[in-house]
Amino acid sequence: MSRTGTGRVRTRIKVCGIKDAESAGVAAEAGADAIGFILVPKLPRTIAPEDAASIMYGLPPMVNTVGVVRNLSIDEFADLEQRCPCELMQLHGDEDDRTVAACGPGVIKAFRFDADVIDRELRRWCRLPEVSAILVDGSTGGAGESFDWSRLADAVKSLPLPKPIIVAGGLTPDNVGEAIRACRPWAVDVSSGVETAPGVKDHVAIRAFCEAVRDADADLASDSSA
Repeated sequence: MSRTGTGRVRTRIKVCGIKDAESAGVAAEAGADAIGFILVPKLPRTIAPEDAASIMYGLPPMVNTVGVVRNLSIDEFADLEQRCPCELMQLHGDEDDRTVAACGPGVIKAFRFDADVIDRELRRWCRLPEVSAILVDGSTGGAGESFDWSRLADAVKSLPLPKPIIVAGGLTPDNVGEAIRACRPWAVDVSSGVETAPGVKDHVAIRAFCEAVRDADADLASDSSA
């Protein structure tokens, strides 16, 4: 999933559900490539678009931002994107193909892992040029549920033209290395796995998570060169 013609690419890291500038800064300093903001109303990790934009403008260079939305109309999406112009928008609902295409380019399409339909869902979203990456979650979002990473790896192998795959759901500093070794994703996405309570980020855990990703990548690089 995360290979190019020059060999394995390092695993990118997205820390999602950020609600304050301090946690965003800790994630960036620890090596996160992207900061995720939950822009879905009335969830434990919801942040107002204007507050997310304020945090976004304070981030260091080369750290991307991702706005997470769910089941918006095209007009609602456009309005929210103007209020919080993240580099990428993650559609984490039941959006149909027409809506996803209209919201692109530069969108991440997320869906819940289901072993019975994973092959079909991957092919569906790989066909849309407006989709930049696919996020596979263990739940509909934020529940901290993992899934069969090896089954996902098998499904991706059968794709003729795969897109970057992001793995989310139940990841922690203790198991993210196992997930990376199992399915070699382009990126991993963590939220509840680095919290002391829903929406309250644990800065020690964020640093440990990023370190665990780097360790897993180093192990894989060592194995490939042996």
